[in-house]
Amino acid sequence: MHAFYLHGFASSPDSSKAVFLRDKFAGYGVPLVAPDLNAPDFGTLTMSRMVGQVEDAISRVASGAIVVVGSSFGGLVAWHVAARAERNRRPLSKLVLLAPAFELGSRQGWNLSDDEVAAWQRTGWREVFHYAEDRPRRVHYALFEDTLAYRPDPLAVGTPGLVFQGSGDTVVDPGGVARFVAAHENLRLRLLDDDHQLKGSLEVIWAECEAFLGLAPPATRR
Repeated sequence: MHAFYLHGFASSPDSSKAVFLRDKFAGYGVPLVAPDLNAPDFGTLTMSRMVGQVEDAISRVASGAIVVVGSSFGGLVAWHVAARAERNRRPLSKLVLLAPAFELGSRQGWNLSDDEVAAWQRTGWREVFHYAEDRPRRVHYALFEDTLAYRPDPLAVGTPGLVFQGSGDTVVDPGGVARFVAAHENLRLRLLDDDHQLKGSLEVIWAECEAFLGLAPPATRR
């Protein structure tokens, strides 16, 4: 098995969730690859570039089951990577999605006013807070424009997926995630009493991932 972790927007491959999952997978001898989706430059980030980066990383794996874990914006990326993998006849084995930002594939999901979108388009740039760098950063309008070409709902994805969503999430709408999961038979939703970061639920998430991914608890392995 090979596992890939896709971090969220303005996050990094060294986030607390990435480190947690890397350590957990390592306990089973499973390498976890976490591409830096900010690279080579956060300011010129696009959805197309992120999807391409992940596909390139996966292509380097010669054989074995491929598991992709996507967090927030990384969840939307993971969904499209899974769809493209199926079209290329090399489907992923499993998907694990943490508070997936499916809604960013639509204009409404960005929660920006018409004036804010117009200003972003006119100047070419919008300032956002980069959590991993702990400072404001500019990102180009191409991110917004490109992501709107990646609506998640029309895709026929058959890869089995486990979705974790915090009921107190104020970044990604829990109701929207629930509706999306209900419309896709390959997905199962686990609603948790947590916020968008899901940091208080990581041990619960991992315990359920062990079962979903077919990983025997360490105490039973020989």
